Amino acid sequence: MNIFVVNSGSSSIKYQLFRMPFNQPVCSGLVERIGLENSVITHKVHLGDHEEVKQLILDLPDHEAGLHEVVQLLTDSKIGVIQDPAEIEVVGHRVVHGGESFAATTVVTQEVKAEIKKLFPLAPLHNPSNYMGIEVAEHIFTNAKQVAVFDTAFHQTMPEKAFRYAIPNSYYTDQGIRAYGFHGTSHKYVSEQALEYLDKPDAKIITIHLGNGCSMAAVDAGKSVDTSMGFGPLSGLIMGTRSGDIDPSVIFHLVNQLGYDPDQVNTLLNKRSGMQGLTGFSDMRDIIKAMDEGDKNASLAYDLYAYRIKKYIGAYAAVLNGLDALIFTAGVGENDAIIRERICQQMEFLGIQFDLEKNKIRAKGIREINIAGSPVKVLVVPTNEEQEIARQCYQLLHVQAASVAENTSTHASGY
Repeated sequence: MNIFVVNSGSSSIKYQLFRMPFNQPVCSGLVERIGLENSVITHKVHLGDHEEVKQLILDLPDHEAGLHEVVQLLTDSKIGVIQDPAEIEVVGHRVVHGGESFAATTVVTQEVKAEIKKLFPLAPLHNPSNYMGIEVAEHIFTNAKQVAVFDTAFHQTMPEKAFRYAIPNSYYTDQGIRAYGFHGTSHKYVSEQALEYLDKPDAKIITIHLGNGCSMAAVDAGKSVDTSMGFGPLSGLIMGTRSGDIDPSVIFHLVNQLGYDPDQVNTLLNKRSGMQGLTGFSDMRDIIKAMDEGDKNASLAYDLYAYRIKKYIGAYAAVLNGLDALIFTAGVGENDAIIRERICQQMEFLGIQFDLEKNKIRAKGIREINIAGSPVKVLVVPTNEEQEIARQCYQLLHVQAASVAENTSTHASGY
C-alpha cells in the first residue's frame, strides 16, 4: 500500500512515501519558503545503503504549487519512485489539534474537515496549515483516501483528574478549555517501541520529547495518563523559545504594570523566552558552545532546563506508582549526551542508575544508557512521526478492508 505522509506547515511541507507494511520510506523531502522568493525543495530517494538527493530552487506561490512540484519529482523519469499520482492509495496528514472530537486516526470526510476547522481557535498556528494540506492533497491525489492523524489523540486516554483545570466548569463544558497535550504521535511511537524492547506490555514509562518544542508523558501500559503540555503547547518544560510553566501572575504584571497587550505577551512567552530568552540562542549546540566558552547564562539555562525535567520525572513516577523505563527522544533527547547526564544525575532513589560511558556512545536504533541491572531502564529511542502516521493509516485501512471482506463473506454464506 503506497502511503504518502504530509506534514503541512504555514510555509513548508514535509513528506515521506512508504510502501506499507515496510517501515522504511522510499523517498522523503522538505518544501521550504512557500510564498516567498527562492523556495527550496530538498528531495531524497532512499536506495538501500545510500540516498540520492535532488534540490530545486524556484518560486512557489502556494502549497498547491509546492505539492505539484513534489509530484513531478515522485514521477521523474530518472529518480521517480512511482509512474502516476494515482498509485498513491493513501495520503496521511499530521493534524496538530483534534480536540475531544478525535481520539483516533480518522478517514477525512467533509464532516471531519468541518470539525478540524472548528478547532482552528485551539491551534491557530497549526490547524489551518494542516487543513490546507488536506485540501491541496485532495486536488492532486484524487484517487487516494485522505487520513488525519492527530497529535492530541494519544493523550485522550488521560483521566479527567489529569486534564481538567480548576476553573469554573462552564469553561470546560462550553469552551473546551482543558489540557489536551501535544507531540502525541511521537510519544505513542517511542512508547510502543519501548514496550516491545522491554517485552513488558504493562510497563510504566516516562517519555521525554526534547526538540525545539519539548514535552513529557506518563504512559501506563501503552496509554497516556498525563502530559506536560496543556491547552496549548506553551506549558510544561522549558523549550527553545517557549517559557514552559510560568506563574500566571507574571502575565497580569506584564499587562497591568508594564503595559503589554495580549499579542506582546504571546510573542514574549512563545517566541522570545525559553532558552532563547535565557541565553540568546534557541539551538542547544550553540548553547553548549557558549557554556564551553564560560558563558554563565548558558550554564544557568542548562541547569534550569534539566531541573524542570527532573521535577516532571518525580511527579510522573508518583502518578504511575513506579517506573520501568525513562525514554529520551527527538533532536535534543537523542543527540545531546550532556543534557541526558544532567537530568539523570542524583536520581538513584528512583532506581535510575546512569552509565556515563554508554551515554557518550552514538548509535542507531534503541540503546540503553543505564548501568547493567539498573531497576529502571534509561533508553534513547529515535522517534519517527512520519513512520507512525503511515503505520496508523495502514492499520486503520487494513482493518477496515478486512472488516468489509468478512461482512461480504458472511452475507455470501447466508449467515
